[in-house]
Amino acid sequence: MTAATDARQAVADAHRREWAFVLAATVRVARDLDLAEECVQEAYAAAVSAWERDGVPGNPAAWLTTAAKRRAMDAVRRERTFRSKLPLLVEPEEAVDELALDELEDQEQAVDPEDVVPDERLRLIFTCCHPALAQEAQLALTLRLVCGLPTPDVARALLVSEQTMAARITRAKKKISAARIPYRLPRPAELPDRLAAVLGVLHLLFTAGHTAPSGPTLMRTDLADRALHLARTLRDLMPDEPEVRGLLALFLVTDARRAARTGADGRLLRLEEQDRSLWDRNALAEAHELIVAGLRGGRAGRYLLQAAIASLYAEAPTYEETDWPQIVALYDRLLSLWPSPVVALNRTVPVSMAHGPAIALAQVEALEQDGRLARYQYLPAIKADLLQRLGRTGEAAAAYRQAVELTGNEAERTFLIGRLADQETRAA
Repeated sequence: MTAATDARQAVADAHRREWAFVLAATVRVARDLDLAEECVQEAYAAAVSAWERDGVPGNPAAWLTTAAKRRAMDAVRRERTFRSKLPLLVEPEEAVDELALDELEDQEQAVDPEDVVPDERLRLIFTCCHPALAQEAQLALTLRLVCGLPTPDVARALLVSEQTMAARITRAKKKISAARIPYRLPRPAELPDRLAAVLGVLHLLFTAGHTAPSGPTLMRTDLADRALHLARTLRDLMPDEPEVRGLLALFLVTDARRAARTGADGRLLRLEEQDRSLWDRNALAEAHELIVAGLRGGRAGRYLLQAAIASLYAEAPTYEETDWPQIVALYDRLLSLWPSPVVALNRTVPVSMAHGPAIALAQVEALEQDGRLARYQYLPAIKADLLQRLGRTGEAAAAYRQAVELTGNEAERTFLIGRLADQETRAA
């Protein structure tokens, strides 16, 4: 491998693993997300030639952070110099506002950031989840900029088109600029008001790691690990929040199956095909403790109920011995709390096991008519599975084709193509 290849691979790896950290560190200097993003992009571009010439540094993240921060400081100094040389066009009232803003910033700086949110990336997520932005904009902006997900993957996560997502991110950034929303750390008293959005971001980040929206592998373990780390940090920061514990439990019980989700050849394995001896029992035990404690608290929220559902799947000795009626009952509680079409679709799986595929298929078709899941590949995939169980192979094949078209992950696509071929053979 040549030095150029080494450098490009190292930069690509650093982009994949460290983008959020470098951006979070830089925005504290730039105090402007657009400027920080520009400086980070320049740092990554500079790294290609510098690392090719001088070798890959021992700590790529530190190198990139230093380079991006220097660019940000240079830009801030240029801006201050430019302002100092402007004619005195500022009206007295505006000057007062500037002074007030400076005083406010001084007060904010008096709070040690480490005392508020002890992780650079988590701090920036809290910052981007500003209440002045709509929640959909908070999620899109944070996933794209802070978590480093490509716009197409963010679009898939939020079930909208790529064009819609790009426009949504652009509008959010313009609103931040036009409204002069400061990129400052929220005060401790402000954290609970932003918690729902932060939990939503972490959940989507973990989901994108558990099953990558695109790419050749089923999982992006770096994203799942990052989400788990941030969830633990958030639990330490807000230990009395039941939904924080519920989210951590959900991540633990879901990620416990990581080693068993694919075969040695990378092939996707369905839950009933997985070797349960490979599941991480320590993670399942930790999740179980969190779930039991949360349910005893009597305030089971969305994430805690999802964790309880996932835990029931994991506790069954075999797939056939799963407590399907109890899972359906938990889904009913979840739907009453969070009436999401995705939850309604997921509920059809245990319904099919408890009450038969025909009843579940009718519910899937009702969701199909609703239209909100038109871009969600799991709707036609579940529909295809139910049709197959009912012996309607031709219709099952058509549904599998639709799922293949909507799927961006190659491991899932390969799995679906195999199912499609099986149905086409049976229908012939």
